[in-house]
Amino acid sequence: MKSSTGKYYQALDQIRAVAVFVVFVWHFNHFDNGQFANPLVFPLSLFTEGHTGVAIFMVLSGYLFAKLLGNKKINYPVFLYNRCLRLLPLLVCVLLIIAAKAHVDDKLNTAFFIHVLKGFLLPTLPNGGWSITVEFHFYLILPVLLIMATKFPNLLMFSLIVFVGARVGLYVLFGEVQSVSYWTIIGRIDQFLLGIIGFKLKDHIAGKKYLALPVAFSFLVFWFYFDTLGGFYNPEANSTNKALWIIIPTIEGGFYAFLIAWYDNCFRPSNGLISRFMAVVGKYSYSIYLLHFFFVFEISEFINTKIITLSNPYVVLMAALPSFLVILPISFISFKFIEAPFLRYRKSYLR
Repeated sequence: MKSSTGKYYQALDQIRAVAVFVVFVWHFNHFDNGQFANPLVFPLSLFTEGHTGVAIFMVLSGYLFAKLLGNKKINYPVFLYNRCLRLLPLLVCVLLIIAAKAHVDDKLNTAFFIHVLKGFLLPTLPNGGWSITVEFHFYLILPVLLIMATKFPNLLMFSLIVFVGARVGLYVLFGEVQSVSYWTIIGRIDQFLLGIIGFKLKDHIAGKKYLALPVAFSFLVFWFYFDTLGGFYNPEANSTNKALWIIIPTIEGGFYAFLIAWYDNCFRPSNGLISRFMAVVGKYSYSIYLLHFFFVFEISEFINTKIITLSNPYVVLMAALPSFLVILPISFISFKFIEAPFLRYRKSYLR
C-alpha cells in the first residue's frame, strides 16, 4: 500500500502477501494438532513451520523504512503518530471483539484488562497483536538505527553480534532462549537490522541475480532440518533445536533480507492478473493477519465435518489455499471501513 510519503512499491506488497499466507497456513495446519505432526516432504516445512512468516514482516519493516527514510531527516513525533494511525484502529477493534467474547463467556474481569494493558509493553496481545508490540519497540529505536546505518554502518553488524551474544548468555543462564528469540525485540532486532542492512547492500545483491534460487533453496533445507529437530512446538525433542534459537532470528533475517532486496531490485511493476492479485493481498495483509484468528480454526473444522475429511497433513495444506481466499472479502471490508478512514489523517514526517 502507499506510504505516507506517497511512495508505493508493488514488489513489497507482494512480499507481504507471501508472509501473511505463510502465517495463515501455519495456523490452519493446527487442525487436529497438525503442528505436532512429523515433518512433511521437503520443502513443505515453510508452511508447517509457518511462524517464519512473522520474520518476513519484521525484515520487511527494516528494509522498507531504510528505503523510505534513508539519510533523510524526520519529524519523529509525527512518524509515531502516523504509525499509530496505521496500526492502532484495527488492533483496538480486535481487542474490543475479544473483550465482547470474554464478556459473553463471563471472563471480562480485572485480570483481563491488566493482561491487555500489559500487552502494550510486553508481547502478550492476542491474535498476533504481540508482534505489533515488538514493531513499536523497533520504532522507538529506529532513529538511532538510521543514524547508525548512514554514519556508522559497521555498528549495525556490531549490534547484531551484541544481540547474538546476549542470547548466548540467556541460554547459558536459563537453558532456553526460544521465548525471547521469538516473542521479543531481543530476538527480532536481528531481523530489523538485517532488513536495513539488506537495503544498504541492495545494489550488490541485485547484481547477484543467479544467487536468489540457491539462497532460497539453502534456507528451505535449513528450515526442513529445523523441522526435523522438533520445530517450534517441540524444542525439547533435540538439544540442538534449543540451541538453534540463539541464531534462528539471525538466519531468518539474513536469508529474507537477501531475497527481499533481490526481489525489490529485480522486480518490475506489472499489471498482470497474478501480480495485481498478490499486491492486493499484500495491501490487506494487516487485516488478514489480525482477523484470521477469528476464523481459521473454525474454517478447518467446517471443512472437515461438512466437505472433506482432513485425514492427513497433506490434505490440510491443500485445503488451506481456498480457505485463505475466504478471508479476503472480510479483510477488504476491514481495510475499507476500519483502516482506510484513519489513513487519511496521516501527515508527512519528512523534514
